[in-house]
Amino acid sequence: MWVKVERREIRRSVIIGVEEQMFFGQYEHSVDDKGRMTIPARYRELMEGGAYITQGFDQNLMVMSTDTFEKIYQRVNQMNMADPVARQFRRFIFSFAEKVETDKLGRILIPSFLRETIHLQTSAMVVGVGSHFEIWPPDLWKKQSETLNDAALNEQRFSVLDLTIG
Repeated sequence: MWVKVERREIRRSVIIGVEEQMFFGQYEHSVDDKGRMTIPARYRELMEGGAYITQGFDQNLMVMSTDTFEKIYQRVNQMNMADPVARQFRRFIFSFAEKVETDKLGRILIPSFLRETIHLQTSAMVVGVGSHFEIWPPDLWKKQSETLNDAALNEQRFSVLDLTIG
């Protein structure tokens, strides 16, 4: 008797000869009273070496693998310390950053000061954006999503991007 076995694969992308793992999709998750939130199962493997959480640029939070965060650290560290914009950017990224790990149930603890920063309460939208994922309060993600779905606006703002493939 033969049994059919389903094969599951991790999505990978090859960009300029370098294999990268990417975060995709949108998920709604609850946040408990202690600030714990379950990470989507497909994201957990990408966070095996731990991750960092920090404030994002749009009233959201960014969660990056340790490898991605270290690359940003290296890049920011090369910026001129005498440049006031570079100093502000360092403060923006690093003063709000915390190392996070997933527990046995696949949850991370979102520090209270970060939850307060974006007014995150009992529910969150988890949104993959390639190299990292974002955490949004549902009402702000709804507004962001509406903006992203405005075809006329997209035509104007994205026309300056060169997305030529090949």
